[in-house]
Amino acid sequence: MRPFWLEDALFADGELAPALQGQQKADVAIVGGGFTGLWTAIQLKQQNSALDIAIIESDLCGAGASGRNGGCLLTWSTKFFTLRRLFGETEAIRLVKASEAVVEHIGNFCREHQINAEFRQDGTLYTATTRAQQGVLDPVLDELQRQGISSYHSLPDAEVQRRSGSARNLSGVFSPMAATVHPGKLVRGLRRVAMQMGVRIYERTPMLSFTPGASVTLQTPAGSLQAGKMVLAINAWMASRFPQFERTLAVVSSDMVITEKCPELLQRIGLSDGVSVLDSRTFVFYYRTTEDGRLMLGKGGNTFAWRGRILPVFDQRSPYEQQLKQSLHEFFPALAGVPITASWNGPSDRSVTGFPFFGRLNDMPNVFYGFGYSGNGVGPSYMGGQLLSSLVLGLDNDWSRSPLAAGPRGQFPPEPVRYLGSLVVRNAIRRKELAEDQDRKPWLLDQMLSKLANAAGKADKA
Repeated sequence: MRPFWLEDALFADGELAPALQGQQKADVAIVGGGFTGLWTAIQLKQQNSALDIAIIESDLCGAGASGRNGGCLLTWSTKFFTLRRLFGETEAIRLVKASEAVVEHIGNFCREHQINAEFRQDGTLYTATTRAQQGVLDPVLDELQRQGISSYHSLPDAEVQRRSGSARNLSGVFSPMAATVHPGKLVRGLRRVAMQMGVRIYERTPMLSFTPGASVTLQTPAGSLQAGKMVLAINAWMASRFPQFERTLAVVSSDMVITEKCPELLQRIGLSDGVSVLDSRTFVFYYRTTEDGRLMLGKGGNTFAWRGRILPVFDQRSPYEQQLKQSLHEFFPALAGVPITASWNGPSDRSVTGFPFFGRLNDMPNVFYGFGYSGNGVGPSYMGGQLLSSLVLGLDNDWSRSPLAAGPRGQFPPEPVRYLGSLVVRNAIRRKELAEDQDRKPWLLDQMLSKLANAAGKADKA
C-alpha cells in the first residue's frame, strides 16, 4: 500500500518517469529519489547548470521516508547540547542557525517554483503532557538564549492548551522557526522542478550493483549508468545494502494515523493553523493539521528491524493503529466520532548520535553518501543537499569542512545484542511513560474536581 501523503499527491501528479534502458552516461548519478537525492540534484544544478545529472529510483520518487513522514519541518535547535558535545561550540551554533534558515529556504523555493506543498510556517510547540516532562527543555533553551540564538519563548499554560487544541498539554514553549508541509506534494514538486532543470529521472529502476573506478558504472535490471561521480541517497536502505553500515544505523518505524476531514471541529477545539505539536517523551507523540482539515498524529520508536533490514510491515497499515487512535482520542476527546482515513508506517534511519552523517564510501574519491536523519529529515535533508553538492563539486566551504562530513560516529552493539537490547529499552521507556501517565491522570482529576467545586461555589453564591 502507498502511504497517505504519497497516494494523495499522486492524484494530482501521477506521471511515471521511464525506467532506465540500455547504456546511459551522466556526470553525476544519484541513487534515490527522495528529499536528499532531489535536493542534492537541484543544488548541484543551481551551482553548475551544465552538469548532466541522472537520478535512479527503485520505486517512485517519494516512495521512501520522504513520502511517509509527518510533514513537520523542524530544526536542530533543541539538540544544541548534543551538537556542541559532538562538534564543538562554533559548529553547533552554525548548524542551529543553518537548520533554522532552511525553514525559509524551503518556503521561498516552494513559492518561487509554484510547488503547492501546503507550506505553513506557523511554528512549533514543544509541550509537557505529564509533570515529569515539565521543564526538561529549560537548560537547553537557557543556553540558546545565552548564545543569542534562541527563537523560543514560553507561553502561559492556558495559551499552550488553546494553541495545541488539547488540555493534555500542561505547559510548553513555542518557536516560529518551524513549518508543516504535505510531504508527498513537496517531494513530487521537487521531482518536477529537478526535471525542468534538466535532471534525468528514472523511476522503477533499482541499482543492482555498481563497479567503482575513475568512473562508476551502476547496473540496473534493463541497463547501466556510467558516471564520473555517484551519490547514495537511500537512507534507511543503506544498512541492508552495505554491511559496513549495519551497526551505524538502527532501522525503527514511525507510525501515523490521519483522520477524515473535519475542519469545523478542528476550528472549534482551537486548531486553526499549521502549528506542529510535539510532547517531551523519549518516543514523542507529534501531531498537526492539514490544509483540508484533517488531523495527523504519529509516534516513533515502535517496530525495530533485525540487522537494519527493511521489513514488509513498513509498507502496510500500522500495526499500532489502535494504540494511535486511542492516543488521538485522549488528546482530542471531541474527535472520538471522526473516522480514521488511513494509517501507515515506515523505516526511519536512526543513527547513534541522532544526526545524519555524510562521507565518501570506503574512501572512494567519487562515491558519496548521506543518511541517518533519525526521524527529523524534512528540513535537514535540505542541509544534506547542501553538504553533498559541496562534496560532489569539490568545494572548500563550511559544509565540506563540517564534522558531519566525516562519516558515522559510534556503533550500535552487534546482533543479537542490539535487537534484544532495543526491545528491552523500548519496553523500559514504555513502562516509564505509563508511570508518568498514571501520575498525570490523578493530577488532572484533582484539577477537574477543584474546578467543579469552584463552579459549584459560584453557583451557590449566585
